[in-house]
Amino acid sequence: MAKLLYSATMSLDGYIAGPGGDMSWARQYFGPNPVAERLVDDIGALLVGARTYRGDDPNRGTDEEGALSGQWHGPVVVLTHHPDDPPPEDATFTDDLEVAVGMTKDAAGGRKYVNVLGADVARQLLRARLLDEILVIVAPLLLGGGTPLLADDLEGVTGPGGYRLERLHESAVPLGVNLWYRVTYDAPPS
Repeated sequence: MAKLLYSATMSLDGYIAGPGGDMSWARQYFGPNPVAERLVDDIGALLVGARTYRGDDPNRGTDEEGALSGQWHGPVVVLTHHPDDPPPEDATFTDDLEVAVGMTKDAAGGRKYVNVLGADVARQLLRARLLDEILVIVAPLLLGGGTPLLADDLEGVTGPGGYRLERLHESAVPLGVNLWYRVTYDAPPS
C-alpha cells in the first residue's frame, strides 16, 4: 500500500509560500535535485489541499507548469468543502479526509507514494495519525512570512513533546538541503 508523503520546498524560516500564497520565489530553487527527480517515478497519486490546488503555480505559463514542475501526470484528489462546478477531468473532489486517503492510495496502484501537497492537508493527516513521511527541501532564503510548513496552528496536532521524526535521508544539493523523515506516532521519550 502506498505511503503518504508530504513534500514541500521551504524557506529557511519555515514558509512554503510567501505572503498571499506567493510561490514565485520557489522556482529558482527547484533544481537540480536528484532526490526530487527520482521521487517523481515513485508517486502514484496526489492528495492536494484546495488552496494549493487553486493557488499560485511558480511555473505558470512555462513548459514546467503543473504538478512537480510538469514532470508528473496522474490521479489527483483535492480535499475541499467547495468543489469546482463542474469538476475538471483531471481531479476528484471530496471533503472527507479518510475517503481522500483511501482514494489516493487505491489510485497509486503499485507506486510507493501518495504525494501530499498543502500545509493544511498535512496538518490534518498528522492529527489523524495518517501521515507516513515528510520530505522538506530547505531553500537558502528567508521569506519573513507566509504559509508555514504545517499550516498556522499545530495545537491539537502534536501532543506533549510533539511527534518524533526518524531521519531517512539528508543531502545537500546546489540550491538547498533535502531532509526526509518518517513520522513516528509512539510516545516521545520521557
